[in-house]
Amino acid sequence: MIRKCLIGGLCAALLAACSTAPLHTSTPPAPAPKTAADAIVPEAWVSEPVPGDELDSLVAWPTEDGSVWLIATAKATHHLALYDADTGQRLRTVGGAGSAVGQFNRPNGIAVFGDLLFVAERDNHRIQAFRLPEFAPLGAFGADALRAPYGLWVHETAPGELELLVTDSFMADFRTMTLPPMEELDGRVKRFRVRVEEGGKLEASLVEQFGDTGPAGALRMVESIAGDAVHDRLLIAEEDRRVGSTLRDYSLAGRYRGHSLPTFDADAEGVALWACSAEDGYWVAVDQLTPTRFRVFDRATLASAGVFSGHVTANTDGETIYAMPTKRFPAGALFALHNDVSLAAFDLRDIGHALKLREDCLR
Repeated sequence: MIRKCLIGGLCAALLAACSTAPLHTSTPPAPAPKTAADAIVPEAWVSEPVPGDELDSLVAWPTEDGSVWLIATAKATHHLALYDADTGQRLRTVGGAGSAVGQFNRPNGIAVFGDLLFVAERDNHRIQAFRLPEFAPLGAFGADALRAPYGLWVHETAPGELELLVTDSFMADFRTMTLPPMEELDGRVKRFRVRVEEGGKLEASLVEQFGDTGPAGALRMVESIAGDAVHDRLLIAEEDRRVGSTLRDYSLAGRYRGHSLPTFDADAEGVALWACSAEDGYWVAVDQLTPTRFRVFDRATLASAGVFSGHVTANTDGETIYAMPTKRFPAGALFALHNDVSLAAFDLRDIGHALKLREDCLR
């Protein structure tokens, strides 16, 4: 979440008084919704609130016993929180504050591929890798290149070789929200090549960095990132409401394709791909309002497919879609953060029926 307080000099004074690094904030608190929801979709469950965690991003991971874990980053308490995806029950936490391997300093973005888990730490300026289900630390990388890492997206480029994209939302001055010079925005996304050798040896190297430096395609304040290799697409959240918060459409090679989605009412936050087949499906993006507006777009064309909200889910940061069957969700579910303290679940069948989406996505 790239916001929380920017209310004139008062906020700057409060931040200056803090002993910790200031939060990456963008604009005033979320306004009242302007975009009407096409449908209200009831939550399947909302987890018990845990005040103080400041939950941010999450992933879903299937365990060997057939259950599904939700793993969320807790920025303020510097750990990972595990939940059961079918019930919302909080299972346990992993890690704690610190800079050693296995410890965290403001963990933010999170990504999973197979049994590998990656976590971005804003204030340790690095990425950590873990082996699931034990959360065995494999090592850390990126501290020599990353300044303020936030979002992650990972995919396989060759057998045993992964590519990890990291958004790096450094500022010239966090307290005043002063942006770097436009020419420095060419480093907004870092591309790492990652391999885990037999025996658990982690090898990671920075391949390149990218970001458009023109006024239309620049990534001024960036966090969430997600990709679709089939359609050669990256959707990257631009959260600076001073120019209009939206999702920028980039190629996998890191080039702005000259297109951004319509401006969101508040911060464009989490973005997740709902793949119904090899080529078809939907994108679901968060408009961080109270209540949260979930904007749905066609996977291939990015045409709007509708907007929905829940009964209570609000102020959402991260989200993830698990489009495989579970005991409770035969067609999968969308999981989203609620007000920094809880998780919420939406049955994909309920979303699909409410917005009259493709039937093949609901089986």
